[in-house]
Amino acid sequence: MGLWDSYRMRVRRKRWLVRAVRKSGELTCLQDNTGTIQRDDVLLVSTMRNEQIRLPYFLEYYRKLGVNHFLFVDNGSDDDTTQYLNGMGDVSLWQTHASYRRSHFGVDWMNYLKRKYAHGHWVLVVDPDEFFIYPFCDTRPIQALTDWLDNSAIRSFSAMLIDTYPKGRLGDVPYQAGQNPMEIANWFDSGNYTISKNLMYGNLWIQGGPRARVFFADEPKRAPALNKTPLVKWDRRYAYVSSTHSLLPRGLNQVYETDGGEKASGALLHTKFLDTLGAKAAEELARSEHYANSREYKAYAEGLEQQPELWCKWSEKYINWRQLEILGLMSKGNWA
Repeated sequence: MGLWDSYRMRVRRKRWLVRAVRKSGELTCLQDNTGTIQRDDVLLVSTMRNEQIRLPYFLEYYRKLGVNHFLFVDNGSDDDTTQYLNGMGDVSLWQTHASYRRSHFGVDWMNYLKRKYAHGHWVLVVDPDEFFIYPFCDTRPIQALTDWLDNSAIRSFSAMLIDTYPKGRLGDVPYQAGQNPMEIANWFDSGNYTISKNLMYGNLWIQGGPRARVFFADEPKRAPALNKTPLVKWDRRYAYVSSTHSLLPRGLNQVYETDGGEKASGALLHTKFLDTLGAKAAEELARSEHYANSREYKAYAEGLEQQPELWCKWSEKYINWRQLEILGLMSKGNWA
């Protein structure tokens, strides 16, 4: 990258940080426990709306993983999300009724919270239907991973989004609050992925899986991106610019080797495809607050009318992280 391009990226990053500070005025703090955050705590940041049914298992999963504090933005839920989180000592909660789309789909709000509270911390940014998997996660807490990353002078850690789904129609087995969604949606596509490079930010762009295969079969290049960098040793000068797909400075997107080797990476098990998706798609389609005029949710709403089965004869049943490594969907790299 030349000097002019580097200058443009610095200016762009500063604009994102200004946006974050400006959009912070849209947030109302409902519960502030940030004073309990310790220097070495691993933090989790998430924006949500009407996700109370998912929160019991989500919190259980990430607490067991080793997350110490949760920073949540509630975007105008009308279920019991805020009431459920009330009084939890490891949860700080903000609420806003402002436009999700005009906050760049929650990126501005989360950039502000990380800038104010997460400087110097490892931070995990995930949605309530995403479950972070990393090498040795069955035997080592997330602090083991972040310690190794610190010792290796690595600032960011990638995780490919892997859509999981049930065998049968999505509505056949109802999801219950507190249940591990992988008990229902435990199949995934082991192949069917394409990779290209984003020349502007230097990150890889991955598409495919069941969403491209079923909901975007006629336009697979319009399918949602599956590349994410959800775990970052945060600095107040950093900013996400497109969900967790890309960051500034650009060096944080260099989560892959260019000389034929492998960097350690993880996965995000994406459990969107439960019986709850129909109501969620209808709500988000009506709100029209998501990317590209909610194109993704329009595809879901139209596709679900046919009661599709995402399972096919090439589907794999999820076992553990080692299975994903064998399939080439994640890697332990040189972490032993």
